[in-house]
Amino acid sequence: MLPLFDGPEPVARSPLATRLHELAGQGIYFGTSSWKYPGWLGSIYTPQRYFTRGRFSQKKFESECLAEYAETFPAVCGDFSFYQFPAGSYWFRLFASAPKELRFAFKVPEEVTVKTWPTHLRYGVRGGSENESFLNSELFGRMFARPLEPYADRVGVMIFEFGTLPKRSYESVEPFVDDLSKFLAALPSGWRYAVEVRNPEYLTPTYFECLRAWNVAHVFNAWTRMPELPAQVAIESAFTADFIVARALLRQGRPYAEAVEKFQPYERVQEPNPGAREALKALMERAARKKQLAFLFVNNRLEGNAPGTIEAVIG
Repeated sequence: MLPLFDGPEPVARSPLATRLHELAGQGIYFGTSSWKYPGWLGSIYTPQRYFTRGRFSQKKFESECLAEYAETFPAVCGDFSFYQFPAGSYWFRLFASAPKELRFAFKVPEEVTVKTWPTHLRYGVRGGSENESFLNSELFGRMFARPLEPYADRVGVMIFEFGTLPKRSYESVEPFVDDLSKFLAALPSGWRYAVEVRNPEYLTPTYFECLRAWNVAHVFNAWTRMPELPAQVAIESAFTADFIVARALLRQGRPYAEAVEKFQPYERVQEPNPGAREALKALMERAARKKQLAFLFVNNRLEGNAPGTIEAVIG
């Protein structure tokens, strides 16, 4: 029988894509940290879609692959925004390149979350100096939240990532929480916010109570110096909001640069992490049981291939 109406052919989804979009229908969004990985060509991405004049075009791939990414994944974490305040024209191009159903998480620029600038070449003369914009809610609202307002329904969560804070910045968690609480109180309403800390000693009732007071999520994060995900998930008070956020980034004890060298170009899972997988599954099941939104992101540097990790978690 002929169709009643002509229209575009529906996307033939893989079993992974089908399952992920079923979960998204329940409010459980799995995604990856960033998306422009040539190592995923042939699995997540179709090489021929990015051919120009008979040859693969890296430029075409990087500018257009988000649309194909969204055919499999319902959410993505934009790490790029940690390094600058994107211009309005950038936001326009980004959201225009993906279907409206794709949900974004964005890392808030380090201009707001770094207390002392690292002594790294890219920070130039300000390396080692105090950041005058640290926890500046007005700057965040004006330079980040406001330009995103036209796309608010597509932003799942904004993440404030705080790198490891030394004792010279905060002697203990209490003064950090004092500053954080004032900052959270002054943030624009209408957004979901999450906080990611890299100081294991900060995982205290004081910190969790601060987040809970503002319905801000603690980011369950797998990172070099943080307790492993199962240990964090076992802390009932760590569930501080009516939604859940997790970022499975690195195996405990492994430096980021080592993971990059070991796993790139991220074509396959090389080192399964059973603990991280079980923790992500537990978060998924909790969200389903409590009917809560969940944004669960996996980085290639955890096991070598984020799509493979996610497939193992939901399988």
